[in-house]
Amino acid sequence: MIIPTFNEEENIAAIIGAVNEVFRQNGIRGEILVMDDDSKDRTIEIVQEIAGQHDNVRLIVRKDDHGLSQSVVEGFGAARSAILQVIDADFSHPPELIPRFYEAIQDGADIAIGSRYMRGGNIEDWPLKRRVISLGATAFGRMLFPEITDPVSGFFAVRREVVAGAPLAPRGYKILMEVLGRGWWETFVEIPFIFKDREEGESKLRADTMVDYLKQCAGIVRFAVARRSGPVWTEWTKIVRFGLVGLSGILVNMGLLYALTEVAGLYYLVSAAIAIELSIVNNFVWNDLWTFKSVRDLRFGRRIQRFLSFQVVSMGGLIINMGILYLLADIVGIYYLVANLAGILVAFAWNYAVNRHFTWVET
Repeated sequence: MIIPTFNEEENIAAIIGAVNEVFRQNGIRGEILVMDDDSKDRTIEIVQEIAGQHDNVRLIVRKDDHGLSQSVVEGFGAARSAILQVIDADFSHPPELIPRFYEAIQDGADIAIGSRYMRGGNIEDWPLKRRVISLGATAFGRMLFPEITDPVSGFFAVRREVVAGAPLAPRGYKILMEVLGRGWWETFVEIPFIFKDREEGESKLRADTMVDYLKQCAGIVRFAVARRSGPVWTEWTKIVRFGLVGLSGILVNMGLLYALTEVAGLYYLVSAAIAIELSIVNNFVWNDLWTFKSVRDLRFGRRIQRFLSFQVVSMGGLIINMGILYLLADIVGIYYLVANLAGILVAFAWNYAVNRHFTWVET
């Protein structure tokens, strides 16, 4: 159990005691490794005293390169166990769930992740600003790892093999993102938990945390592109393909609109309706054969179901696009071309996310 600390004198004795009690009650032989960033309060002294009384408690004081992620990564290397778990010192993460993480890894998962956003998870006592920041970070993380509901969780466990030798480049607070982006894993399990704001002490969330996070995400994407493998590379390959198919649909739409109106002599609204529908058919065919080719259910009935789902999602994207265009151009007063671009981007995100999770479901 890796516990990163910095000035946690109010909590550290209690969290060590709680973790050890969970170990005792569940028959788990576990080590508690406190990774301290050279605290200026009594944290170090308290842990040293506890370590003198318990053989399974160790303290490592880090003098340089301070940071939560750096502490955890160094803890990965210093820990002696085959299963490594991270937990906050401030009781934001419930120690009583530790056995569920332990069992998940024992049952074959490479990573067990505590999720605040799946059914059964929640966040208590957070101000609106912090909730918005967390949701934004989570949404951004899900662009890289769409199957994981809480890729920025700080409460997780991994097999040692996942991080052993992995080229982790820790930065900021979102160490799980680094493990997911650069670690050696295939399977994961999510465990719902209720996140509680720290019981004692002061939150260390800084204004530059989001900047560090965005840099971390960019680094993960660069790593995936350079390696051309892994879950991030696989997902972004699909996103790029989905975008290229969308561009082909625009060409089909514009070409048909012109041909049906100027050559065939149809009323332009009739031409537009036909062009939109045929561009949707074009996009579906290419996405089914190319973007999501890993979904190999080729039965006619299943393809019809996917097409109908894609049709509904596309209509939803069209409504979103037009709604944002109207809202930004007519209500807010933004130049209509800029407003339309914003609508296209949001509609693209909608179309990809919903189709990714409902139309082409990978089983």
